[in-house]
Order: sequence, then structure tokens, then C-alpha cells
Amino acid sequence: MSGPLPFILKDKAFLFLSYEGLRQTQALLLTSNVPTLAQRAAFANSPAGAAYARLITLIPVGVQTTSATGVTTAVATGSSPGPVKTDQYSGDFLYNISAADTLHLYYAWQQDARTEPNLQGNTIAGFGDHRTAHRQIGTINEVHIFSPNVVNEARFGFNRIAINFADSFTAVSSDYGIPNGVTAAIGLPQMTVTDLGLNFGGPSTFPQGRFVTTGVLSDTLTYLKGKHSIKTGGEFRRFEGNNFQNTAGTVQFSTTANFIAGLANNFTANSVNPVNSRIFVSAVGAFVEDTYKVNQQLSLELGFRYEWNGTPAEGGHRFITFNPTNSAFQQVNQPYKQNNNYEPRLGFIYDVSGTGKTTVRGAYGYLVDQPIPSAVTGLTMNPPLSNPLAVAATGPLPPQQLPVGTVFANASLASLAPSSVNPNFKNGYIEGYNLNVQQDLGRGAALQVGYIGSTGHHLRLNINLNQRVYASPTATAFTLPYPTAKMLDGSVRPLGNITYNDSIGMSNYNALWVTFRQALRGGLAFNTTYTYAKSMDENSQSGNGVQDSTNPAGSYGLSDFDVRHHFVFSGTWTLPFHGNRLKEGWLLADVTQIQTGNPLNVVTNSIYSGSTTAALGQIRPTLLAAPSVGIHKALGNFNIPYIVGTSCLAATPGCNFLTPNIGFGTMQRNSITGPGFSDTDVSLQKTTRIAENVSFILRMDAFDVFNQANFGNPVLTASPGSLTFGQISSTRGAIGDAGSSRQLQFAAKVQF
Repeated sequence: MSGPLPFILKDKAFLFLSYEGLRQTQALLLTSNVPTLAQRAAFANSPAGAAYARLITLIPVGVQTTSATGVTTAVATGSSPGPVKTDQYSGDFLYNISAADTLHLYYAWQQDARTEPNLQGNTIAGFGDHRTAHRQIGTINEVHIFSPNVVNEARFGFNRIAINFADSFTAVSSDYGIPNGVTAAIGLPQMTVTDLGLNFGGPSTFPQGRFVTTGVLSDTLTYLKGKHSIKTGGEFRRFEGNNFQNTAGTVQFSTTANFIAGLANNFTANSVNPVNSRIFVSAVGAFVEDTYKVNQQLSLELGFRYEWNGTPAEGGHRFITFNPTNSAFQQVNQPYKQNNNYEPRLGFIYDVSGTGKTTVRGAYGYLVDQPIPSAVTGLTMNPPLSNPLAVAATGPLPPQQLPVGTVFANASLASLAPSSVNPNFKNGYIEGYNLNVQQDLGRGAALQVGYIGSTGHHLRLNINLNQRVYASPTATAFTLPYPTAKMLDGSVRPLGNITYNDSIGMSNYNALWVTFRQALRGGLAFNTTYTYAKSMDENSQSGNGVQDSTNPAGSYGLSDFDVRHHFVFSGTWTLPFHGNRLKEGWLLADVTQIQTGNPLNVVTNSIYSGSTTAALGQIRPTLLAAPSVGIHKALGNFNIPYIVGTSCLAATPGCNFLTPNIGFGTMQRNSITGPGFSDTDVSLQKTTRIAENVSFILRMDAFDVFNQANFGNPVLTASPGSLTFGQISSTRGAIGDAGSSRQLQFAAKVQF
């Protein structure tokens, strides 16, 4: 609804109200390799006991096939519901106080509930999480005109989110033969069986929730003087985040045989649940910018910004950090030093001929990123507030596996896995630069060609401060840099992996950007964009960490989100039908995008560094011979081979990936490109005029109208004898996201 307030405020006040609701019933198809019938039967005699054997009842029975070589596999396919319920209300109030003052108020409230069936990569139905949330956003904006040349805009805004995540499957882990120190029914550990590509249980670190409020107060003054347009102002930002987190931990099995026997190669847990935190962060910024019109053809933009990004503080003084200089834990109020940042900006616009036909633009900017609170959240989970544990298989080769029935008790004594942050942590920054040329081709056509580049410095990078150290490249025995640590109470405990948040990362991005726009007669207009880009970094913070924490540069490679070629076509056509209300008002629109795939990072099961988790980095293999990469003929279990190659523990003829238990691999991170993506969305809209100021709009949207099969990424853990390595078992994207199956949407609206 929209319209002016009553007559007394006519032409002075306007109020706009809106409501939008969504009820989506949907399901996600999950496909996974699972134990065969013979392997399922073997659980009855598992040395891990009868309680552990109950796990097999949570895994669906698969359809078995036997290959020409006599290998039997089983694949289970199931549907997992993922409903969505959303309600959103908003109000927009504009009040012309006087000729010199305008007040604008905006407020929006959204509440939603949804289920995510495979949040952490679950491959079978019955797990995932259910989440409920409330979100609010509000702004107060006042514009005051001092004179035709001086205008001031003051703004206050806030954003608030309260969200709760709960496991869809709840249980006490010890009831299934996996003691983890948790007696509440919060769910099972997140479990993976590497050779099957099976992922179930969890989600890890759930249930959890957060209540976050961000406030911003800013002011901008604009002053026009001759050829100068000067803007100056500043802002104050305040963040408050209240969080709680529980976890049932994670368990990783390297083979199906170990899974049946209850022998893990990696285990994490935390016996203290929940873990709470209340983090505050303040920031101040100020800027000045001058747009100087040198002449009719050339304009310069000069700017400077100052940023003070305050160090996070914890309301309950619960920041406990590990100090590597004395191998001790200590309470700190400020985990790292304050950061002052100075950011110049420069740009220009040049009309080459003075007729507006050819325009050249260029810019350079030094842009600082404020660290997100997750850089220090882990400090609230250190002892004595919490008890984070992690243990990996060790001992003489092959590694001694971990019996799930006793691993927690052993981990409690020997494998504390704390978090820490560099006390000299710095704000990450990028230097961005671009140059483009825009040419008016006449007859409604325009072409733009540009270069965009950036380099990132002091980017956040997590490393394992306690990575295993070996005396020689062939040694099997190791030592730890920090074998023990002194607790706050003076006691000493053995240490395992230490997640160390540092600011030593770097990145590089370069792109060619070409855009062509055309407006034709008959109501047809379209826009095409092609981007040729390359992004590289040491870690993208979304996937696998560096494999060797003593050599982060060795993990420099393509970014997880890198896309080499990206093409987008969008167009609208006002159909040339005339004569009456039924014929007129038709609009057809299309958006098509085609892109190459994202990089794939092949890893191994090696525990050489002491870490087998993605966050702290998994070891890559050594590439002996290039595998066959691409979509291959589907197998009998409907999986699609994408990386076709063999793995071996020692270099042998015909082997592609060398995956030894000793040493780091030399294969470059993210050196294989995954499946590409294409999608076409089409809309048809009919506007029927009912009266002079009343129209009825009917719209149909078809997302992924051709139901294009966009494949997900394959299994990327290479190990000898793996039945699933390199195989794709799912399509790209969850329900409702880009890449899911065709969806149709109908909408009707009355406009008056």
C-alpha cells in the first residue's frame, strides 16, 4: 500500500507500507554412496559395540551394482524437505518539513523459518538444521539545505538480527557408541567416510544462535564552489554480538572398513556446552572528497579517508588467548593493537572529443577492511571457559587409528585445541585500480571495455601454530613446537593443534570487462557482459586452509571463487501488440548467464601435519601424470566421473596422484577447474489498465527455464582404492539457489 497522509499534510508527508510473504514447499534430492548390504551386516559384529552398530540404522539402504571388475557398490537416493516461510513488513515515511528540510524514516521487519537439509555437506537425508530468525533495519535521514551551494545530510541507522540454529536430528552421541562429553541431546558428531564420500550427522557447532546489533551514525556535508564539488563527513559504527554455541564435534573415517570397526583418523569435541560470548566493536571514519571539473572534457576526483577500527572487546572479559612467547594462556581485554588507517582515492573522467561519444574513466583506491568478529570469537572458547579437543591418528605408519569408544577420554588428557590471534594483527587492505573506455556507437548502441585489478595485503589467514615438526623429510617421529601450555590456574596441559589467526595473507585479481548495450526499435533492448578474470590467493577463507603452516606461500593458487569466463545476456522486449487492453501491455524479459567452473582442490587423507580438517589445511598429493578432467559417461550407480585418475602410496607407472603418508604434496592448490554453470531465467508480464490510475499486473517467472543440469563438485579426497574419488553425485546449489532445478513463480499485483 502507498499514498499520502490525510489532507492536513497534503504535499508534505507521504507514507508507504508494504507486506511480502513467502511460503515455499520444496525438497532436496540427496544421493550418496553408502555401505553395501554385506558391509551393513558387518556392523552387527563391530568391535565398537552394539550401541555404535545402531549408526547403520540412520543410513539408508542403497541400490547395489557390481562392476565388470567385480567391485560392488551401493548408492542411496533420498528426498529431504527444505520448507521456507518468510514474512516481511516495511514502512517508508517522507516528510517535507520546510523548503530547507526533509525528513525520511524507514523501517523493515522480517521473520522467517527454514530448513537446510545439507548445511555442512550432508549426503543423506535426515540431518541438517532448522533455523528461525527475526531481522530489523531502520534509518532516520535528515537533509538540510543551508544554501543552493551547501547541503548537509545526517543519518542514523541500525541493523539487528536474532537467529537460532537447531539440529534436525537430536540424540546423545554416547547412545550411539561415540562418547564426546556431551550429555544433552544436541545431536551426533558430523561424520564423514572418505572412501564413500558419505557425510552425515551434525551439523558441527550446532545448536547455536546469535543476536547482533549494528548502529551507524553519519553526516555528510556537500559544498559547491566554482569548479569544485566538495564532500566531507564522517561516521561512527558500533557492533554488538551476543552468541552461544554447542557442538557434538566431528569424526572422520578414512575407509569403510574403519567405519565399520569404529576406528577414526580424526576426532574433535568440546565437553563444555554451550559456549557464550558478548563482543563489542567500535569504529570511526572520516573523509573528504573533491570532484574538480578542470574543463568541459576533464573531471578529477580526489579523496582521502581515515579509518580507526577499534579492537574487539568482550563484555564478560572472556577473551583467553594463547601466548606463544611463554606457552601460556592469559586473559586479555584487547586481543590485538588498535589500527589507524589512511586511504587515498584518485579518479578521473575524460570526454575525449567533447561530444560525449568517447569517454575514458580511471581510478585508484586504497581500501581497508574492518576485521570481522570471528577473528576473535575463538578466544571465548579457550579453557577454562571451554574445552576444545582435537586428536588425529598417529604412531608408526600406517597411522594408529582412534577407537571411537575411548578417543574422547584420551583426547581430554592430551589434545587441547585452542585458538589464538596475533597480537600485532593488522587490518587487511586492497589496492584497487581500473581503467575503461566507453564508446557511443550510435543508433542506440554503446560499447564499454575496461580493466579491473586489485592486490590484497595483510589478509586474514589461519595457520596451525602447533604443526608437527620432523627431523628429516623421511622421518616418521615428530615433535610439537608447543607440547604443553600453562593454564590460568597454573596447571599444565598437553597441546594439540592451535588455530592461529594471522594477517599475512595476500591476493591478486585481474579482469577484462566488456559490455555491449543496444536499444532497438519496437521496444527491444538488451545488454551483454563478458568478463575474463583471474583471482589468486593463499586461502579464500571459505575452503581448505594452507597445507603447510610454515610455508603459507606454498598454497598460493587460484581463489576458491575464481571464474575465468563469465557471460551474461539480459534483454527486455515490449511486445508490439496494440488495439485493446487485452493485446497491449505485454513484456518479455530474459537473463542468461554462462560461466566456467570454480577451482577444485584435491587433498589426501594424510595426517602428516597433524591436521585433517579443511579449516587448518589438508595435505595435497603430488601430481605424477595429468588425469582426464571433464564430464564422462555416467556409471551404473548414476555417479558421473569428472576426475578420472588413480592414486598410489608410492610412484608407480600409470598412477596420477601420489598420496604418501610422509611429506607434503607438490600439486598446486586449486589447480583443477570444476564443472561449468549455465542458467536462463525468463519472465512474461501483462499489464492491463483498468482505469486511468488503476492497473492490474500479472507476471510469470521461470527460473532455469531449460532445466539445465548444473553439476556439483566431485569428491576431492584422493586415496588408493577410493570408490568415489573424482565422481559427481549431486547437482550444483541447494533448492532455491542458482543451479537448482526449474522453478515457476506466478505473481499478481494491483497498482493504483
